[in-house]
Amino acid sequence: MKEKFCVVHIPNYIDLNGKSGSSIRPRKMVEAFESCGYHVDFVMGYGADRKEKIKKIKENIRNGVKYDFLYSENSTTPTLLTEKNHFPRYPHLDFGFMGFCKKNGIKIGLFYRDIYWKFEVYKKEVPLFKRCISIPMYKYDLKQYNKLLDILYLPSAKMRPYVSEVSKYKPLPPGCDIDKEIIKYKKEEQGKDSKVLNLFYVGGVGDLYDLTELLLAVRNLDFVQLTVCCRKEEWNARQHYYGQYMGDNITVVHKSGKDLLPYYRQADICMLFFESSGYRGFAMPIKLFEYLSMQTPIIATQGSAAGDFVEQNDIGWNIGYDRNELEELLNQINTNRNLLEEKRGNLETALMKNSWKARAEQVIQDLK
Repeated sequence: MKEKFCVVHIPNYIDLNGKSGSSIRPRKMVEAFESCGYHVDFVMGYGADRKEKIKKIKENIRNGVKYDFLYSENSTTPTLLTEKNHFPRYPHLDFGFMGFCKKNGIKIGLFYRDIYWKFEVYKKEVPLFKRCISIPMYKYDLKQYNKLLDILYLPSAKMRPYVSEVSKYKPLPPGCDIDKEIIKYKKEEQGKDSKVLNLFYVGGVGDLYDLTELLLAVRNLDFVQLTVCCRKEEWNARQHYYGQYMGDNITVVHKSGKDLLPYYRQADICMLFFESSGYRGFAMPIKLFEYLSMQTPIIATQGSAAGDFVEQNDIGWNIGYDRNELEELLNQINTNRNLLEEKRGNLETALMKNSWKARAEQVIQDLK
């Protein structure tokens, strides 16, 4: 069989063992392309490292190596400012490489991570003198994308109005890991009688991820046990505020990686219950797909991309951001556990449709 080649490009240094979405996603996409039979030339690192890797790929192209496509993911920092000191030492490197690939008939897709810089919260958190540099650079990125890309990939279609500068786009949300042991375990647990409804939340507890309404909804429901998992330092910073809303049926833990598995195993429902306005409305949290990987139904909020996904795949409930509505739903589920079983029955199908390999196959189909 003829060997297949592609390029994955990240205009920055990332820790491939990191736990953030910006680290997880590129690693998973590289692995997924490889599982589809591709040899991946991976361009990543600070400018000097990328320059060497790009030089080698250009030599390969001149020597007749056929790359089917270039898949890139942007940095949350403007492309020209991704050096350690944020000085634009390589102003033509990345877009020049894309231009070279385009001239050689290689189609290009880029995943655009977020558009934080267009929101008021960016103005509040970033000093004016920095914004005077960064915002024109962000706009320059979008101008180059419109000129060079065949497709701009977005976390969800809801992000489209914020990147109207680029003409061609498609949603490409995060993907899921497939763990057959988890699938088997969750199937075996279905239908078992339990007097407790176990809710599980993993993630931030700061301003963007306010848990107040969730805590208020569940603290007086004696049939509910809520476990909140977050970083210890983040909880310590917010503990005084959240203390007034805690109940005896709410537990806070600080776990990660494989240590989360026991909590996922006991969870009946995972939570993405947040206000969905503004910046968070179009976000597709990595945790949504981790929840799906763990084969657990999800409660999300209407108006969010996550809520739309849950509803479209029928893997949970998409409800208003209202504590009374949440209480009512939890009471209904507790009274009729068949509601839970109905959602569980759709999880495996949704998982297979949304694996990392499925994401890679979509890119291959779009760009090959």
